[in-house]
Amino acid sequence: MKLKSMSFRKKVLILGIPIDALTGAEAVDEVFRLIDSGSQHHIMTPNPEMLVEARRNTAFRTVLNETSMNVPDGTGLKWAAGFYGKPIPERVTGVDLLTGICSKENIPPVFLLGAMPAVAGSAAEKLKQLNPGLKVAGTYSGSPAAGDENDLINRINLSGARVLFVAFGAPAQDLWISRNLKKMPSVVLAMGVGGSFDFLAGTRRRAPACMRSAGLEWLWRLINEPRRFKRIFTAVVVFPLLVLRARARGE
Repeated sequence: MKLKSMSFRKKVLILGIPIDALTGAEAVDEVFRLIDSGSQHHIMTPNPEMLVEARRNTAFRTVLNETSMNVPDGTGLKWAAGFYGKPIPERVTGVDLLTGICSKENIPPVFLLGAMPAVAGSAAEKLKQLNPGLKVAGTYSGSPAAGDENDLINRINLSGARVLFVAFGAPAQDLWISRNLKKMPSVVLAMGVGGSFDFLAGTRRRAPACMRSAGLEWLWRLINEPRRFKRIFTAVVVFPLLVLRARARGE
C-alpha cells in the first residue's frame, strides 16, 4: 500500500531503508502535518533489529519503504548514519514519540490497540494524566492473527478514532497496519509502537536516562531481560556487521 510521503524531509538510507533525520520535536510536528494532510499515513520507528529483519523479510522491507515517515528508534541507526557521513540529530524512541504526540492539545481521538489485557487501558490513563484533554476513543488488546482482523477493524471504525497506535511488536504490527489501514477510513495516521504501552503502564521499566543517552539501553535490557539475548545480539553485533559490509560494497 503506497501512502503519500513528505519529500522535503532529509532522509538517510541505511541498509536500503530510508530513515528520516529528525529530532523528537521535529518528528511530533511532522506527525501533525501528516494528520492535517487529508491523506492516510503509516509511520514507523525502525530500530537495528527491524532493519536486519527487513533483509530477510521482503514483505516487511516493502512496508518500510512505503511508509510516510521512518523515525530512528535505535542508537545503532544514529551510529550508522554518522558512519555514512549523513548524521541523524538524535534517537527518537517510539514511546517518546507516542507521548509527544498525545501531549498535544489538538490531537484527534486515539485508539490504543495491542499489548496484554488491561495494559493498553493503563497506558491510556497515563497519557490522559499528561494531557487531560486527550480523547481516547478506545483500547483493546487483540492480536495480529488474521482471524481477528475483522473484529478489530470494526471496533476501531465504530470508535471514531482518527489516530491509531498498534502494539503487536515488529514486524507484526506494521504488517497489520499495512494490510488494514485502508479498511479504516476514519484513521488518518497509524503507528506501530512496540512495547510503548508496557513502559507507560509500568509493566516494563525503561533504562535510566543516563544509560539511554550513553547508548547502553541494550545492556540494561540484557541485564533485566536476559531472554532477549538473541534480539540484543542482532542489534549490537549483526546490525553493525551488515552496515560495515554494505559500506565496503559501496551500498
